[in-house]
Amino acid sequence: MPKSPDDADLTRRHLLGTAGLAGAASLIPATAQATSGNAMTAEEVRALLDLKPHPTCGYVRVTYVSPEAIPAGALPAPFEAGRPLGSALIFQVTPERHVQLHRIRNDQFYHYYLGDPIEVIMLKVDGSVERAVCGPDIMAGNALQLFIPGNTFHTARLAGARNWFLGASTEWPGVEPADVELGDLEALCVQYPGAAADLREFAKG
Repeated sequence: MPKSPDDADLTRRHLLGTAGLAGAASLIPATAQATSGNAMTAEEVRALLDLKPHPTCGYVRVTYVSPEAIPAGALPAPFEAGRPLGSALIFQVTPERHVQLHRIRNDQFYHYYLGDPIEVIMLKVDGSVERAVCGPDIMAGNALQLFIPGNTFHTARLAGARNWFLGASTEWPGVEPADVELGDLEALCVQYPGAAADLREFAKG
């Protein structure tokens, strides 16, 4: 039975859509497709992105500090001296270099890009503890973007195959060195006894 004009039009649109998807896939570089499967080594990723060892977050490169500033007096303490509007960095976590126990005064998001997920422990200022995974498996509850409120001590380590994690942190207002504080492991274990065993385990990497 011959197809109606509507049927023929639907067929043409389906074929064009399929071809478009195939064409789009062909534009993805082979290196990008390989990277999604962790084919690259941690060292290759660091070389390509110029990531350097960092005191708190594995390997880091700051990618953005806003040229626009919030003037002194416009923000409440502890930002009364003024800050950039925002800042961003790329970071990599490996088995040897995890996210150290620390906090920043500023609100931030962790963003997942490539590689394995990371497990994150957040010690909230209200005394509660939140555990989350920043990674690609949204069906399993992984967060592609993980919000970490300002002044939250946190630490993270690799999950999954334990090769490497590549992600980013964005912060607002922008971070300055005075906003970063390393955590005292034993003092925080006392303050958050329910998380003490995990905190000590995470400190091992």
